[in-house]
Amino acid sequence: MNGASIAFAGATLDRADHVRNDPEALGRLMDWRARLLVLDGLDPAIDPEGRLGWGTLADADPASELVFLGLLGGKACFAEVSPKLKGNVSAFNPALWRALATMEHDDLAIYGTARSLIDWHARHRFCARCGQGTKLSKGGWQRVCGACAADHFPRVDPVTIMLVEHQGNVLLGRQPRFPPRRFSALAGFVEPGESIEEAVAREIFEEAGVRVRDVSYVASQPWPFPSQLMIGCHSHADDPALTIDATEIEEARWFSRAEVIEAMAFQAEGREEGAFIAPPPHAVAHHLLAWWLKQ
Repeated sequence: MNGASIAFAGATLDRADHVRNDPEALGRLMDWRARLLVLDGLDPAIDPEGRLGWGTLADADPASELVFLGLLGGKACFAEVSPKLKGNVSAFNPALWRALATMEHDDLAIYGTARSLIDWHARHRFCARCGQGTKLSKGGWQRVCGACAADHFPRVDPVTIMLVEHQGNVLLGRQPRFPPRRFSALAGFVEPGESIEEAVAREIFEEAGVRVRDVSYVASQPWPFPSQLMIGCHSHADDPALTIDATEIEEARWFSRAEVIEAMAFQAEGREEGAFIAPPPHAVAHHLLAWWLKQ
């Protein structure tokens, strides 16, 4: 699977580690040519041409912190962390997803990076070790505590998202927050002390009561809500019997290859028909199902 085709991946920004580690070099880039990503809180601001909105550093709030996103076309790109921003804003609003559905692939990747970074800064203004205030460092790719000198780095939380196959059928589930009839791959966070394979097996058993084997990796996706790495996997089950954990998912079902083909075709046509509604194209679960159909 081509990871560059997955939403939020394939960023064209040069993260320029040599710049963010050099305060003087970074300072020289903060001039009239630098670009400032325009955001509405954590949501993208779309310009009249349907692209990400950009301004200049003169547009930034003097009270905000500036995060260096990287270099694009030789210009330094920044985003601002407003002191008013609380962070971890719910991503489940229809306007955001309508905007994401229309964005160009490279814009999605830049936006995803910026959203994750800004959200992390907004939630880590204080040191987890001593509780004192922290300050932005390395262009926004680190925070440092002035009291105890602890270093804090933007975190990424690994999440397994997996297809389970049994005799040509695939197991999908739905959460209560999903739109009616929307089914997707089961998913869950990797816990301390687990391998990816162990996390896949545990999550599927916990959510659906199914034991799996032969776990294999398929593809990954950065998911900026707030900052996960979705690790797409495939596995096999020998027994299709289900025991649903209602605290995790509302429903889980086995779907045939024909039902998946139909659901994906209807979705491509913008029709909510068939045995279920497939996950949207910007979700890695959609790519997992497309990959599964090609096998």
